[in-house]
Amino acid sequence: QVQLLESGGGLVQTGGSLRLSCTASGQIFGSYAMGWFRQAPGKKREFVAAIARSGGSTSYRDSVKGRATISRDNAKNTVYLQMNSLKPEDTAVYYCALASGRVIATLLAHYDYWGQGTQVTVSS
Repeated sequence: QVQLLESGGGLVQTGGSLRLSCTASGQIFGSYAMGWFRQAPGKKREFVAAIARSGGSTSYRDSVKGRATISRDNAKNTVYLQMNSLKPEDTAVYYCALASGRVIATLLAHYDYWGQGTQVTVSS
């Protein structure tokens, strides 16, 4: 089993920044992609960003491109999401996820393990 623990959420004003962290623990073997998703009230969970195990390949949803940076530290089994120029529409619960055996993944169905989520609220 793999456990994912997110941190770094909170309340921030429009234009502010946050850095989310997610640390994986448990039986982690081989290659795996990691990603961030988010879910706003009444909406479906949506892809935000993903990163390959090597860190050399990343992917972002269009609405966060230029404002978000995903990175990872494999020695710490940790993935980060730096979000800048935050907007009220970024308000959501942000989930970290791990996709076993994949180089990189952008589809929700490709992810095997999920964290509990961390709330990000952007005030206008």
